[in-house]
Amino acid sequence: MTPSGPPQVVWFKRDLRVKDHAALARATAAGPVLCVYAVELEHWQQPCTSDRQWQFVRECLLSLDAQLQSLGTALEIHVTPIIQMLDALYQRLGPFTLHSHQETGGLWTYARDRAVAAWCRDHGVRWHEYPQSGVVRPVSRRGRRFKEHWDAWVAAPLERLPDHLSWIEPAEGQSVLRLPTAIKADPLPCAGRQRGGLQPAHELLDSFLASRGQGYGANMSSPISAEQGCSRLSPHIAHGSLSLRQIAQTMLQAREAAPRTHWHRQLHSYVTRLWWHCYALQVLENQPEMERQALVPEMEQLSRPMDMARFDAWRLGRTGWPMVDACMRLLHHHGWLNFRMRAMLVTVATHTLSLPWRPVADWLSQMFVDFEPGIHYTQIQMHSCMAASPVLRLYNPVTQARELDPQGEFVRRWVPELAAVPGEWIVMPWAMPATLRHRFGLEGANDYPVPLVDFEQMHRAVKAEIAALRSSLGLQAAPGFNERSRQGASSQRTPAPKQVNVKPSTQISLF
Repeated sequence: MTPSGPPQVVWFKRDLRVKDHAALARATAAGPVLCVYAVELEHWQQPCTSDRQWQFVRECLLSLDAQLQSLGTALEIHVTPIIQMLDALYQRLGPFTLHSHQETGGLWTYARDRAVAAWCRDHGVRWHEYPQSGVVRPVSRRGRRFKEHWDAWVAAPLERLPDHLSWIEPAEGQSVLRLPTAIKADPLPCAGRQRGGLQPAHELLDSFLASRGQGYGANMSSPISAEQGCSRLSPHIAHGSLSLRQIAQTMLQAREAAPRTHWHRQLHSYVTRLWWHCYALQVLENQPEMERQALVPEMEQLSRPMDMARFDAWRLGRTGWPMVDACMRLLHHHGWLNFRMRAMLVTVATHTLSLPWRPVADWLSQMFVDFEPGIHYTQIQMHSCMAASPVLRLYNPVTQARELDPQGEFVRRWVPELAAVPGEWIVMPWAMPATLRHRFGLEGANDYPVPLVDFEQMHRAVKAEIAALRSSLGLQAAPGFNERSRQGASSQRTPAPKQVNVKPSTQISLF
C-alpha cells in the first residue's frame, strides 16, 4: 500500500547513502518523500573545511542521486543557508515533517542544528532526528557502559525501505547539476585524493576483506604499509557513503567465520577501532567546546607563541626532519595519513616546535579528506597536552624514521631533494659535512633545510615544563565524559553527569 499523508522531507547531511538510512526509511514509511541537500556556503568557508573535502562530498552526492534515481526519485539541491531552504520548502509544501540523522560535528554545525530546531518550533514542524553512530544523545539516556550500548547498536538490524515508495517531485532546475564544481580555494592540490561514492566504498570494503586486511595489525603504524594495509574507509565513514553499522556488521560476520585464526584477530582489531571511533564522537558530543577551548584551560599557560616561520616549515613539509616532511607531503597529496603519523605531526608542531594548537588543528583538518571532528579534536587535545593527560607522547623524528623507514624508501619518494642521499645519512641529513651536502645535491635549488630546533633538547624542556605546570597547579587529566553535554538540537533535556568508563590516557593508542 502506497503511504499517504503530509509531506515528509529527508534532509541529507553527512549520511550520503540509501542503505541503512534511518531518516529515509522512517520517512518513506510515513508519507510521500522529498529528498533534499543544502550546499551551505558559509560552512565551506570555515577554517576546518577545504575543497578537497568538497570534491569527495560532491562525488558522494552524485552517487546518492544515482541511488535515488534507481528508486524513482532524485536529490533536490539547494545552494542556500538551511533556514532559507526550509522557508522555501514550507512555502511550497505547506506543513511537513522533517527527518535527518543526528550530527556530532563542529561548533558551526551544532549552532546550525539549533537554529533548525528553533525554526521547526516556530513553524510547528516536527523534526525527527535519528542516530547514525554509537553516540548517545543526550548522554543521560545512556544507562549502561558505552561499550555495551555500542554492541547493542551495532547488532540492531539495518534500516530497510518499505516495498512501496511514494515520492514528491523535486523542484525543476534544482538537480545535482547545481552542485558547485569547486567551493573554495585550497592552499595545495590533492592529486591522490580518494574518490567518493558507493562504488569506491564497496571496492575498498571488499578488497580489505579479500586480502588487504590480512596484515592490518602490523601494517597500520607505518605510513608505507598503512596506505594499502588500512581499510581506507575513513572518508566514507565520515561522509556516510556507507553506514558504520553496515561496515561493523560485515566485519563481525567475517570475524565469526574465522574463529581462532590470524584473520580473526585482524578483524577484531579493526572492529575495536570502530568502537573507539564512536567513543571519540561521544567525547565531542559531551564537550563540543573542545574545538576551540582547551579541555583543561590551565594548560594554555604553556608557552606556545605563534611563529610563522616554524608554522610554514611544518605545514609545507620543510622542517628538516625527513620523516616529518615526508608524512606532511603524503598528506598534501592524498588527503590521508595513518593515525600514528598524524599523532607525530601534532606533537612535532605543538611540542617540538612549540606552536599553538588551534592553527595546527585547523591546518590538519583542511588537509584531511576524512576529517571527522570527534576524532580530530579529541586527538588534538590529547597530543598537544591540552587535556593534561598524564601520558605525554613525544615522537622522536629520527627514531620514527629508523623504525618505520630503515632503508629511506618512503623519505626518498616524498622528499625528492634527498633522493641521492645514502642510507647512513637519510634520517639525519643535517649532520652531513658541507662537502657531502654539496656532493649529494642539497645546495642551491635542491637545498634541504636543517631543523629549526634540537628536538632532544626541546623534548627535555617540554617534559619539564609540563610536569612543573601540572605539579604547581595540581592538574588532573580531563575526563572522557562529564556533565557538560550538548543537548540534542531538538531536545531541551539537560543531561545528567556520567562517569568515565575508559581512562583517557589509553584512548590515544587505540585508534
